[in-house]
Amino acid sequence: MTQCAWPKGGERMQAYHDEEWCRPSRDERYLFELLTLEGAQTGLSWQIVLSKRDSYRQAFHDFDIDYCAALTDEDLEAIKETYGVIKHAGKIKSVRSNAQAVQNLKADYASFADFLWSFTDGEPIINDWQTDAQIPAESPLSVQLSKEMKKRGFKFVGPVTTYSFLQAIGMVDDHLKTCRFHTTNRRQPS
Repeated sequence: MTQCAWPKGGERMQAYHDEEWCRPSRDERYLFELLTLEGAQTGLSWQIVLSKRDSYRQAFHDFDIDYCAALTDEDLEAIKETYGVIKHAGKIKSVRSNAQAVQNLKADYASFADFLWSFTDGEPIINDWQTDAQIPAESPLSVQLSKEMKKRGFKFVGPVTTYSFLQAIGMVDDHLKTCRFHTTNRRQPS
């Protein structure tokens, strides 16, 4: 089977592709972690972000949403100076504002997961791409979700970043149809 071509950046990239990418999740912390990491990636490579993932987990207490929402400007500055995270001040501040936006969703939704998955009626979108060139950078869904998230105060959630986030949390399966990690291939008995 032909595997997706993009995870050629070493073991960490391959493990992410094989074990996480496009696998549906409704775990609040994991969703928040991937939202944070995808926002941090803006303008950078995913390989760089994955290499800093452990530092992000330490700095933001394993992406505890309440902890992140309560961070002060001084806390965020200390994180920037102390931890091996991407040093972009806006990206670091977005962790707090995005955590606060997640908390504010509770007025309308039971959880962040319920909010996100409501855009697909709770079901993943499983694409059947034959080549990497067919995979879009954004979609009508990512544009719609991006607009809604921005209205609700989320930062670093443009349509391209949001599409990557949808892939990361498994709302969209963009593994090549021939990749053994595509949803239909994972469902087949070994």
